[in-house]
Amino acid sequence: MKYDITFKEKTNCSNADEVFVYFKDTLKKTIKGWNFFVNWNKVLKNYSELWCELHLINGLVGTKNIEQTAKMIFQEYPKTLKTIPILLACREKEIHLLTDYEKEFIYQTFSFENGITPEEGVLFLKNSGILKLMKTSKIKSITDYVIGVEAGLDSNARKNRTGTSMENIAEHYIKKICAKNNFEYITQATQDKIKKKWNKDITTVKSNRKIDFAVMTNKDLFLIECNFYEGGGSKLKSTTGEYQSDFIRWKNDGHQFIWITDGAGWKTALKPLRETFDYTDYILNLDMLEKGILEGVLLAENITI
Repeated sequence: MKYDITFKEKTNCSNADEVFVYFKDTLKKTIKGWNFFVNWNKVLKNYSELWCELHLINGLVGTKNIEQTAKMIFQEYPKTLKTIPILLACREKEIHLLTDYEKEFIYQTFSFENGITPEEGVLFLKNSGILKLMKTSKIKSITDYVIGVEAGLDSNARKNRTGTSMENIAEHYIKKICAKNNFEYITQATQDKIKKKWNKDITTVKSNRKIDFAVMTNKDLFLIECNFYEGGGSKLKSTTGEYQSDFIRWKNDGHQFIWITDGAGWKTALKPLRETFDYTDYILNLDMLEKGILEGVLLAENITI
């Protein structure tokens, strides 16, 4: 990595080896915040879009002739058929089902986007088991139930929320640095966005590649990627390889690359991390951002290796 006086001033590290030890020793356990668990705005938005239809379906709870009543509701209010996927915790608008395989494989397709018949709607609710739960009042409120389903489905996005949180934290520092030093930056930077804003060309393997941040200082274009790994896994090693390739590619383009990464997961992959640390110019963690090292790197003009 490139070492300059910034590391000495901010962390009292005298060389690259000491910087890596500092990096390793200051990794954070988590960046989970209150918004990690459930995105209630998204949950309630999805719920409100089906509010009227769900209240109509709620009329089925405890009904004796539930199949006949469900068919009647679907006939009178066809839009209620679109509630069926979410009743079964499903986001798919078109569902393909294997309905028989004793003599041959038989499939049936239910397209909730283009519309299904009331009979198909009743069949779907009955065979999936949800109709029985409503009939026996095991589900007492469809509206409350759907809010719970939406919250459960939203929990699947927690992995992505960690990535978003890391980007938000990084942007907090980048925004302040750029405002203070009259730099410009863009988020989710693509080849086209960078070319349009600064007339700079960058090489990417995929034309639609999105880079977390691009910062234009008074002398250089810095491309910045950030991520957080709370746990270990094979992904960490492959990520180090990918960023080595990015570093070479963008250095050949005449640009700078900074990788901001953190998380205790790196303690399980220190060897590939150290290889990339030695190979590339800058790998920073959140503690280093807090100490002001990112600003020092972006301002640096005379860097020695």
